Amino acid sequence: MAHSGKARHLTLGFMPLTDSATLIAAKEKGFAADEGLDLTLMRETSWANIRDRVMLGHFDAAHMLGPMPVASTLGVGHVDVPMIAPFSLSLGGNAITLSLQVFAAMEREGATLRSEPAEMGKALVQVITRRRADGLAPLTLAVVYPYSGHNYELRYWLSASGIHPDNDVRLIVLPPSFMGDAMAKGQIDGFCAGEPWNSLCVDAGTGVLAVTKSALWRQGPEKVLGFGVDFPKREPERFAALLRALSRAAQWAGNPANHGELAELLARPGYVAAPANILIRALSGKILRQKGATAEVLPDFLVLHAHATNFPWQSHALWFYSQMVRWGQVTYSADMAAKIGQVYRPDLYRAVLSETGIDLPRASAKVEGALKNPTGVASRRGTMVLGPDGFFDGRLFDPDRLEAYIAGFGD
Repeated sequence: MAHSGKARHLTLGFMPLTDSATLIAAKEKGFAADEGLDLTLMRETSWANIRDRVMLGHFDAAHMLGPMPVASTLGVGHVDVPMIAPFSLSLGGNAITLSLQVFAAMEREGATLRSEPAEMGKALVQVITRRRADGLAPLTLAVVYPYSGHNYELRYWLSASGIHPDNDVRLIVLPPSFMGDAMAKGQIDGFCAGEPWNSLCVDAGTGVLAVTKSALWRQGPEKVLGFGVDFPKREPERFAALLRALSRAAQWAGNPANHGELAELLARPGYVAAPANILIRALSGKILRQKGATAEVLPDFLVLHAHATNFPWQSHALWFYSQMVRWGQVTYSADMAAKIGQVYRPDLYRAVLSETGIDLPRASAKVEGALKNPTGVASRRGTMVLGPDGFFDGRLFDPDRLEAYIAGFGD
């Protein structure tokens, strides 16, 4: 719907990642302008900068890691600044890339490029055991931020494989854009990051894309649009206009017919600034795991719109909290769990987008990992289809049994 009034300005922060696509499409394809918004997108180099600049009011909102507004609201790892996430930007899109040397050692233990995560994990256990017996230093693996899906999915995979992430390997934090250089210099043995940084490492011939997020937790939550908690009340018109613009942008970005054009937009110097022929891999799900290998089609590698991607499920926020407790970043309490129920905001999503005619789920949380196939669930129009969401180890996460779920890991 074209907007004839004076443009209202908004500044959004983002990181140079393929899953910033919806924000970039909102500006470049005119969806924000149609809502009367003059959007400025500011590229940042680290997730800590994104957090700080939203906290300080430099940005009105930002492309954020899903756990970031949860951690900020709980005041863990930094100051206590309540934030909200009323819009999910993506599911999936990450991968664990290992150095050629580590993967070659895993191949000697039976792993192949086609191995499932559990088989990859078994091979890595053998590599770590041999290194320890030979008196070598533990492997160094990098993640992008302590409160990130990357940290939790890497830990989830390692632990399920029998590798203690704090005792058997060394975990460090690096910005995603530094991963390739650190790998090339031999400073790290692997990393978990979003695209295009895994594919760039593959093309540089320094790493192998070993495990995808979609293989660990199909359609697992990734980025959100994060705001300070008071923004919707302080700026209700700009808030609603932005959510409407992003909803249309996500529909456009999620359409495979637009992926070629979208890759060209993301490739521009002010945005992701990576080659379009690399960026389109994540958008299309056609992933090259090793230089010279044949591309594989991986369903749901990165999801920008389908299957209620943009709905902020409260069960996603609570799963992130479960991992924060599991790994000692915060203690469990019923009060904290209730506080997290106010971070992901399906009520705000519904209040704004119900007027646009898009379908909306009736529930605000779900049992994660329960859907083995596309499944119809109750929605405003009757039924909407959600995609498969299984964890690779078959666990289920019931947000109503949060404490029991955490205790079930026994780490």
